[in-house]
Amino acid sequence: MSTTGRQGSPAAVLSRIARERPRPADGERCELCAAPVGEDHAHLVNVESRALLCGCRACCLLFADEGADLRYRAVPDRYLRFEGLTMDGRAWDELQIPVGLAFLFRNSVQDRVVAFYPGPAGATESELPLDAWERVVKAAPELSVLRPDVEALLVRRFDGGGGSCHLVPVDTCYELVGRLRTVWRGFDGGQEAHTAMDAFFAQVDGRSRPAAGAEAR
Repeated sequence: MSTTGRQGSPAAVLSRIARERPRPADGERCELCAAPVGEDHAHLVNVESRALLCGCRACCLLFADEGADLRYRAVPDRYLRFEGLTMDGRAWDELQIPVGLAFLFRNSVQDRVVAFYPGPAGATESELPLDAWERVVKAAPELSVLRPDVEALLVRRFDGGGGSCHLVPVDTCYELVGRLRTVWRGFDGGQEAHTAMDAFFAQVDGRSRPAAGAEAR
């Protein structure tokens, strides 16, 4: 349903807030209405451009309705741990991801799943073969809880086998990419990047709760 021209729609409310609220002189602020925000603020996703925007609480609440046809989506604060779920080498190869770390999310505009993996230049995008992703979800149906655009599946695999799989807010993944970009060396990142990954995944695991259906694995 379009939000254009409706007094009570998020777009109309946002426009009114932007006109009435004074613009702060400095400091971090909401990129939609210019309200001041703290350092630990929430984010919104522009579903068309996939850009992340800093958001105040009011704007994030306006765009929290998952069922509405909105240009922006509030990024939720949900962390899940899929116990015992790791992609084997064959499944990883079918997804055509060349390194052992990636995050995947569903792009609602293009109606497909995309993957990003880190490197010295930031995040590199890889379009996943649709049938390969469908086989992964069929084998692990609990992954279907992933919310389009705003949540990602963060997967790490180790050369000797094993790894981890978490559902995280998509902005968490971009935070990881930003950290790794500053320390990445060579093809696999080097020791400093791996140390940073270990610390980051320890934080993610500490914030995560077991995903429903994953305990059976």
